[in-house]
Amino acid sequence: MSISAVEKPAEQVSLEALKAALPAQDQLVSDSETYSREVLGEAYFELFNLTAVGLRGDIPPFGPAPDQSAHIVDTDETMRVGLMMRFNRSPLTALLLCLGIDITVDFQFEGLGGIAVEKDLQVTTKSNEGQFAYWVGTKISPQEIGLNPGYYLVSATTKIGPVTHKCGQYVFGYGYIGERRLQVADQPFSD
Repeated sequence: MSISAVEKPAEQVSLEALKAALPAQDQLVSDSETYSREVLGEAYFELFNLTAVGLRGDIPPFGPAPDQSAHIVDTDETMRVGLMMRFNRSPLTALLLCLGIDITVDFQFEGLGGIAVEKDLQVTTKSNEGQFAYWVGTKISPQEIGLNPGYYLVSATTKIGPVTHKCGQYVFGYGYIGERRLQVADQPFSD
């Protein structure tokens, strides 16, 4: 079975709006690793709030009720996929972020069972001077990624760097976070 990746630009949305709008799923497992040797202080980041939710909501008269699961998504429904990332505030981290580091997140959709497929989605953004918290995510439908109806585990791996500068050739961190559960369904009513 071949696994293909879909690339999508990062979504522009405020962290406060996301915190208020995203439904919670508990029991995330996450870790990260960076390569600094205390020259200008330690550089590290943490990952949290991995999200994979449908955005359809209530569609009168036959759509799901407003209090139904956002984690059961129609094949053509727009869903938000992303995660939050927070960097520490050391001088080294501030310097690296100011240089415009590539922040790449690969979201893995691992299908359970013989019908569900395995697909990857890659989202990349650049760091900004003075910004230590990032939402790295996008809006996309399951059919755009190539997901069949089925049950999926969603996880993500991250790569921080390299900087697109002649002095910034190295990746300075990796991380992972997992996992969310998502059902893709071929529902009888669509938008």
